[in-house]
Amino acid sequence: MKKFDIRNIRFKKVTIDQIDDRLLLINLYVTQSVTFIIGLIWVLFQHRNPFLLFSVPKSLSFLLWGLGLAALVLAVDLLVSRFVPEEVGDDGGVNERIFKNRPVWHIAVMSLIIAICEETLFRGAVQHNIGPYWTSIIFAVIHVRYLRHWIPTGLVFSISYALGWIYIQTDTLWAPILAHFVIDMVMGFVIRFRREE
Repeated sequence: MKKFDIRNIRFKKVTIDQIDDRLLLINLYVTQSVTFIIGLIWVLFQHRNPFLLFSVPKSLSFLLWGLGLAALVLAVDLLVSRFVPEEVGDDGGVNERIFKNRPVWHIAVMSLIIAICEETLFRGAVQHNIGPYWTSIIFAVIHVRYLRHWIPTGLVFSISYALGWIYIQTDTLWAPILAHFVIDMVMGFVIRFRREE
């Protein structure tokens, strides 16, 4: 039997074009699952009940906060895309590959999973320890594909901070989850149905 030697492990840089569709989806769902699990474990280490994070609020005002923030973000994104060259917002083609050829239902499902998993970790767990500012810095760094340009990095930071702010205002994780879901889903639909020039 051949012995396993960790020194024989080699890493190779892979571009988005070298990953097939199946592997791209596996990567997306695995990373989101890991994000969710880390968030739940972090909440447990804070001696908090993770089920309380997902309790349904008595007031429906969180809907206004979530949908209002989503509308604001989408309006700002529309303005930015109107006046800023497209290459400034380039993420290396990742979003294009994820959303371009997906059915509408799959875009909605992916957006919901991403919103729940990322908000559980960042708003539900991390923000509880270090506040919305530092959480937003980490959130922007995690979205590494945007770091090549300052405008998308600034937008990701600002959106994250706004998500943290509405979480504080509403005291429910459902407000940032709703906003995150609507933003991702609408952006996914825009990519999916955008006409080729």
